Amino acid sequence: MNEFSKMVLISLSGSFWHKMELPSLASGFWMLICFYVSVNGYPNGRVREACMSMIPCHGSSPQPSPVHIIAVNWTEFKPGDTIEVHLSGPDFEGFFIQARDAEHLDSPAVGSFILFDRKHSQLLTCGRTKNSAVSHTSKAKKSDVKVYWIAPGNAPKHVQFLATVVKKYKTYWVKIPGPVVSQPNAPFPTTPLYVTSEAISTSHSVSYLTKPFNASDCGIMKFCIRNPSNCDPGSASCLFLSFQLQKSSVLIEMSGASEGYLAFALSYDQWMGDDDAYLCINEDHHVTVSTAYLKGRRPPVLDSENALEDVSWRLADGVLQCSFRRSIHLAASKERFNLDASYYIFLAAGEAGEGGPIYKHHRQPLITNGMYNVTGVPQDIGGSRSPRLIKAHGALMFVAWITAVSIGVIVARFFKPVWSHSFLFGKEMWFQVHRMLMLTTVTLTSISFVLPFIYRGGWSKQAGFHPYLGCTVMALTIFQLIMAGFRPSLHAPRRQLFNWFHWSTGTTARILAVVTMFLGMDLPALDLPDPWDTYTMIGFVAWHVGIDVLLEIHSYCLIRKAELIEDDRVQILQSLTSAEAEGHLFKQIVLTIYVCGNIVFLIAFLAAVYQI
Repeated sequence: MNEFSKMVLISLSGSFWHKMELPSLASGFWMLICFYVSVNGYPNGRVREACMSMIPCHGSSPQPSPVHIIAVNWTEFKPGDTIEVHLSGPDFEGFFIQARDAEHLDSPAVGSFILFDRKHSQLLTCGRTKNSAVSHTSKAKKSDVKVYWIAPGNAPKHVQFLATVVKKYKTYWVKIPGPVVSQPNAPFPTTPLYVTSEAISTSHSVSYLTKPFNASDCGIMKFCIRNPSNCDPGSASCLFLSFQLQKSSVLIEMSGASEGYLAFALSYDQWMGDDDAYLCINEDHHVTVSTAYLKGRRPPVLDSENALEDVSWRLADGVLQCSFRRSIHLAASKERFNLDASYYIFLAAGEAGEGGPIYKHHRQPLITNGMYNVTGVPQDIGGSRSPRLIKAHGALMFVAWITAVSIGVIVARFFKPVWSHSFLFGKEMWFQVHRMLMLTTVTLTSISFVLPFIYRGGWSKQAGFHPYLGCTVMALTIFQLIMAGFRPSLHAPRRQLFNWFHWSTGTTARILAVVTMFLGMDLPALDLPDPWDTYTMIGFVAWHVGIDVLLEIHSYCLIRKAELIEDDRVQILQSLTSAEAEGHLFKQIVLTIYVCGNIVFLIAFLAAVYQI
C-alpha cells in the first residue's frame, strides 16, 4: 500500500469510528474498500470482495457487449464429473470465473475448480465452498485461460459458467454468460435463463437460451415462416422465423445454421433496399444481435443504438438461435418500421468474417409470396427463394429449347421419308409438326425473354454472361423466324443457300441456348438444388446426342443395304435415301422413346424449380 492509500485509510477509519453510528459503519466500510481498490485495483487477483457481484470496483461502468467467450467440453454432467472450462478472447489482464445455479444466478457459487496453469490463475474460496472461483495472479496479458470444474454432489439441475474479464483498468465486462451444463434428463425451465446483474450497464439484457425453439405454437400463438415447410427449428437445415405479440411489443425468434449470420428484413417490395433489417451474427462462438437499415444492394450498416430488449441466443448442434423483443411502435427511429403494418419478409443466411463483417448471402433470400402483418392473425407460412417471374422464365425456356426445339429438329432431320405421304392441313405431316414446334419455341422464348426485365426493372448486372447470351439467342430466334418466312421453293436456285443458313442459324441458336441455360441454372435467383442442375443438363445433352447418333447409324445402315443410291435426293441438311423409308417403324419407336425421355426431363426440371 502506498503512502497516500495509508493516509486515506487512517483518516476515513477514524471518521467512521468517531462520527458514525453502528448501522452506517458497514456501508462506510464497503465504501472504504471500494475507494482503496480504486487506487490499487486487484493486480494480484485476490478479489474475494467481489464474490457475489463479480463487479470490480474500478470506478467506471462495465462494457455492454462482451468480446470474450466461455467454452466447455461437455454440456451434460453427473455429480463428481470434471468439465473443462476455457475462457478466451482478445488480450486481457484480469478475470474471475464462477459456476452458479443457472436458474438462480444471484445464488452462491457451486462446485470447485482445479487449475491447469498455476502461473496465470489461482483458486479462491467464495462463501463456504472452497476453490469455488478462479482469478488471475498478475496483470500480465493473456488471451486464454483453461481450468477444470468439478461438479458437487448437491449440484443443481442446470449450472451456468460466468466470467468477469478486465482488459485494462476501466475497460471490463461483468458476468459474461457462458454455456449451461445440465444433469442427465433434467427438465428444461419453461423460460430462458437470464444473466442478471444490476451493475451491468447495457441497452438490453443478455441471456443464454437453454433449449431450442418450439414450433408447436406456429399458426396458433405465433406468426411463423419456415423453410422447408413444417421443418423443426432445432435442425440446422431449418430456416425459422417467428413473431409473437405480447401486449405492446413483439417477441421475435430466429433460427438456422450456426456458421456466419442470420438476418431478416421487412420490406415494402420484393427488392433489397430501403428495408428494416435485424441480424444475429456469430462472432467466434459469441452471438451479436443488432438492427440495421438496408440502403440499396450495399452491405448493411449496423446501428450504434439498439432498439431491442431481452436479447437471448444459443449455439448448439450446429444451430444458431437468437430471440429478442421489440416495441410495435418506435417513434424515435425513422429507420425502424412499425410492426402492425404489412410487409414482404426476407429471411437470409450467410458468412461472417473475423471481427464481425458480414458477406453476401450465399443463396437467394427466402421471400414471402405476399405482404403480411406479423401482429395480425397468426399463420404458419413458407416462402420462395426464387421469384415467380424467374421461375416462369426458366420453365418456359426449358420447354422451348429442351422439349420443343429438340423434337422439332429430330422430326425434320429423320422423318421426311417416313411421313412424306402423310398430310396435315394440306402440307406434309413432318413439315407441319416441325413448323408448329418451332413457332411454339419462338412464342415461349419471346414471353420468357421479357420476364426477367419485368422482375428486375431493367438490365441485371449480377447475372454474368447469362443475359448477354440470352439476348443473342433471342436475336437468332427472331432472325430464324424471318428467314423461314422467305423460304424459297424446293427447286429454286437459292434453296441451297437457304438450307445452309437455316441449319447454321438454328444450330448456333441451340448451342448457345444450352450454354445459356447452363449458366442460368447456377444463378441464385432460380435457386435450383446444386449439383442437380448441372447433372440434369449433362444428362439431357447426352440423351439428345445419343438418340441423334442412333438415328444416324440407322440411316447409314439403310444406305449400305440399298443397291441403288439416288444421288439427286442427297442434300446438305440430310443424308436420306429411299431405303430409309424401310426403317420407318424403328424410327417411330425411337421418336416415341425420345419424346417420353424429354417429358421426363421436363417434369424433373419443373419439379425442382417449383420445389414439388
